[in-house]
Amino acid sequence: MRSSLRLGSVAGVPVGIHWSGLVIVGAVAALLGISVLPVAAPGLSPRSYWIAAVLTATVFFASLLAHELAHALVARGRGIKVKSVTLWMLGGVTELDGEAPTPRAELEISAAGPLTSLAIAVVAFGALVPLSGPRLLLVALGWFALINAVLGVFNLLPAAPMDGGRILHAVLWWRYRDRARADRATAKAGERLSMALVGLGLAQMVFWSPIGGLWTVLIGWYLMGVGRIEGVVRMAKEGLRGLLVRDIMTPDPDTAPAWSDLQGFATSVGLLSRQGVFPVVDFSGAPVGSVSLDAIAALPPERRAATRVGELARPIPAERLLAPDDPAERILNCAAPRNEPVALVCEAGRVIGMVSGPDLARILSQAALRGSTTAV
Repeated sequence: MRSSLRLGSVAGVPVGIHWSGLVIVGAVAALLGISVLPVAAPGLSPRSYWIAAVLTATVFFASLLAHELAHALVARGRGIKVKSVTLWMLGGVTELDGEAPTPRAELEISAAGPLTSLAIAVVAFGALVPLSGPRLLLVALGWFALINAVLGVFNLLPAAPMDGGRILHAVLWWRYRDRARADRATAKAGERLSMALVGLGLAQMVFWSPIGGLWTVLIGWYLMGVGRIEGVVRMAKEGLRGLLVRDIMTPDPDTAPAWSDLQGFATSVGLLSRQGVFPVVDFSGAPVGSVSLDAIAALPPERRAATRVGELARPIPAERLLAPDDPAERILNCAAPRNEPVALVCEAGRVIGMVSGPDLARILSQAALRGSTTAV
């Protein structure tokens, strides 16, 4: 997940927040300032409630960050590089550069987040018991402790992408000594839990709480959808294991010279090629970016003859420039916007292959088929 706002780095880990995370922080502050605090500690000025609400929401935000940093720091301690931590509407995402090498490492990394949230809740509750002071402070601290306890327990649900789903996967991986079998068993368990949450939410809507029931249904549907996606990705990884990028790329794609004018390129290559997107290269064959037929067609015809291909090229990030002998699984980490190559494959500084969007769809289908066939 890409962050909308970069917040800096903590212990060398890049930290950002998605726009949905900003919305949730604002919603938490509004909920506390308008509803929770005035009801639990009546008789104060609106300004007091809002100051306490903003401070509590900020500390809650910090606790979400602590949850994700716990994952990141334990992962780094187990030899796995951490790309970033991004906070969003349902908590956070810690992006790792690779998978846990052993069931124990996966268990430790996955459990670190919920244990941190529960530890924060215990400390907050512990501070609340002997503390005497303004009721507004006690209510805010009590809410903070309760929400971290809920966050810790909720994340232990045994369904992807919750930490509990990864803990279950680690336990089954250790028990079966087979990662692929653990993948399938975890996916089934997550799907059953998701369906149970949907059923519980529907009953809740009918019998006692329509709003609460709706949230339960939405959470169930969300977990079901994400679980299925993760299941496909895990099966794709299993199917791609042992393959190299050269085994899945389209070799020797048609390229677009950066120095050519768009009209000349469209006539000589674009109208004759089976490709919809082209690597843009310089005189040495090194990648400059990419250009699509849609982008060229969107330019007025009278401007094409006077515009160089390089002027219209979209740059390709370094993480989407692969080597032919890289593991094929790396292609699953390449996310590209529409009308851009998923990845360019380079050797000795020259483009020798490409993976496009349709290529990736075919690769994923073949990998899933290969993985399921292997598992039978």
